[in-house]
Amino acid sequence: MEAARTRSASNPNVEWLNSRGIWITYVLFILLEHFFFLSIPVLTVPQAWTLTFTFHNVFTFFLFHVMKGTPFDTFDQGKSRQLTHWEQIDSGEQFTRTRKFLIMVPIAMFMLTSFYTRYEVQHFLFNATTLCSVIIPKLPALHTVRIFGINKYNNLMD
Repeated sequence: MEAARTRSASNPNVEWLNSRGIWITYVLFILLEHFFFLSIPVLTVPQAWTLTFTFHNVFTFFLFHVMKGTPFDTFDQGKSRQLTHWEQIDSGEQFTRTRKFLIMVPIAMFMLTSFYTRYEVQHFLFNATTLCSVIIPKLPALHTVRIFGINKYNNLMD
């Protein structure tokens, strides 16, 4: 039952996602980012929301879906070096609380961004595109799938 959590706890690369208070800290960083964009006088509120959403999605896309491996010594005999950060969360177990939270944050941000941009077509289409770019790679059907071989692990030792 708890075997997946026990194994992921040995991987410091994803252990922090299950630590206490990380969800609140994550939301606070998003708010801090948004307040930064709001403090720029030349930006309108819709532009600030779109920039907040876009920067969040670009950052999390690279953090969770581009970066692979772990900088720490793990006890998985090198299996984590072939996996993205997202694939290492909870040892690949789908629909855990952490994964659900990390999927719901961009969706909630998209809803807020759409509301504050007054559903303007340009903002809506751009934000929907960036939403898809972070939600689609998180789908269980794409677990360990490399589209067109992009981000495929190349073992130089073979």
